[in-house]
Amino acid sequence: MSVASSNYRVSPELARKLGKVAVLLGGNSAEREVSLKSGDAVLNALLNAGVDAQAIDIKGSPLDCIKRGEFDRAFIALHGRGGEDGTIQGLLECLELPYTGSGVMASALAMDKLRTKQLWQGVGLPTPPFVSLDGLGIDARYFESIVARLGLPLSVKPAREGSSIGIKKARSLEELIEAYNEASEFDAQILIEKWIEGPEFTVAVLDGKALPVIGLSTNHIFYDYDAKYLADDTHYYLPSGLGAEKEQEVEKLSELACQSVGCKGWARVDVMQDNAGEFWLLEVNTTPGMTDHSLVPMAAKYAGISFEELVVRILEDTLKAPSDSSVL
Repeated sequence: MSVASSNYRVSPELARKLGKVAVLLGGNSAEREVSLKSGDAVLNALLNAGVDAQAIDIKGSPLDCIKRGEFDRAFIALHGRGGEDGTIQGLLECLELPYTGSGVMASALAMDKLRTKQLWQGVGLPTPPFVSLDGLGIDARYFESIVARLGLPLSVKPAREGSSIGIKKARSLEELIEAYNEASEFDAQILIEKWIEGPEFTVAVLDGKALPVIGLSTNHIFYDYDAKYLADDTHYYLPSGLGAEKEQEVEKLSELACQSVGCKGWARVDVMQDNAGEFWLLEVNTTPGMTDHSLVPMAAKYAGISFEELVVRILEDTLKAPSDSSVL
């Protein structure tokens, strides 16, 4: 999917209200390259729509860059640590600069897969059984106990990374230990969860409502970083292939997943369906990708929303008073 330009333009009145927009991109996380692509696409879309926008690469210290620009609001196109974890959101709060997407708490919570899953368990939403490890007191016998408890295969992932960075599938005890060691290079907190065999789906949520569900399939072991951003053989299904009842079920589940975390404006939820037809929540992304391989623009396009209209709608949410802002 390419991010093609449309004829969508904002009215002069809306352009005036939006003012000068900082598109925050880049940053220092492991997802920097993806963020640069997302930010470039967002910037071009805003400019095409008639919005006064400027790219700001948040690398090093972002404070001076933002303050010098005298911006009226910010579109956050940052992924990973420093941009999606509540850090930049907190800085913008201190600057009293309106910004797109979720606030400090929801951003920090959603970035931490472990806390998100604990919350979902607490409110009764389905997520695969899991354990977490922090590197303390771990030996081979502990990994054996994990296999005895959760079975095989298992998914091993850093608790606070995105874009499937550091995630491995473990089909044996030896692979589990190896995957744990590799994931530990990205984060001290490691999440190990039961591997759900079955189709994967992703659901974008915009203004509190789910966009059309996208079904995913890949020749890779799972929908990993390469499948998301680099490969040309990943298959996207719109319509998703689900029946109407199941599609409504996963849409509602995704909306509830976002509501429980406290997401605002927009988000994307990743879901697995097991062989019995049951859905399992994997994670919620509060600043989803906006590249030419990204899923939110794809779902929006299928719903008749151009890329320009999508980014403007996300940005328009910053015009609302805090009490009026839509919480997903």
